[in-house]
Amino acid sequence: MKILLEAGSAEVVEKKSRFIASVCSVNTPEEAQAFIDRVKKKYWDAKHNCSAYVIGKDGQYTRCNDDGEPAQTAGLPMLEVLLHSEVRNIVVVVTRYFGGTLLGTGGLIRAYGQTVKQALENSVIGEEAEGYILTVEADYTDVGKVQYLLAQKNITVLNSLYEQAVTFELQMQKELLQGIIDELVETTCGRIKIKDRKECTFIMKTDV
Repeated sequence: MKILLEAGSAEVVEKKSRFIASVCSVNTPEEAQAFIDRVKKKYWDAKHNCSAYVIGKDGQYTRCNDDGEPAQTAGLPMLEVLLHSEVRNIVVVVTRYFGGTLLGTGGLIRAYGQTVKQALENSVIGEEAEGYILTVEADYTDVGKVQYLLAQKNITVLNSLYEQAVTFELQMQKELLQGIIDELVETTCGRIKIKDRKECTFIMKTDV
């Protein structure tokens, strides 16, 4: 499941109308509504504050609101962008300051959808992944080789303990485990010691 790690924002100007996207991570419809209310209070002088949210791993809770725009020209295209992104537990409000020129149905759909898309692109998105925490012990003579290998493979080092030997606690995706073990053994000519391995889930950054 993709989730929001850091909320971004976006502003799109279309024929002098300003569209401002506000994004937040939420866990319940009540939290989503509270965020929508806060944004409406912040932009109380705007003509429209349209909203959409998707909550639950399978999108059990979805809702969109046109807030006075023509039906299905604001909330629905916003919701479709969220669903297509596969980001869950997220709410977005797009505030519109009317610029004096009517955009038409197609123009509104594009503007609201594009504003949400840009806000997601400006956010940091993470994805739940199944993996392992692998604990290994290396001789001091092999530490440089081990560190170089881990950096090359982008393996996360959760902890390093320097005692008589050096113990590394590593986090990686499940499918990488055996390959990393094999390469550590090869790199250290068999001197590496596998102390422990346990399954885990963790969040890794991803793209929308």
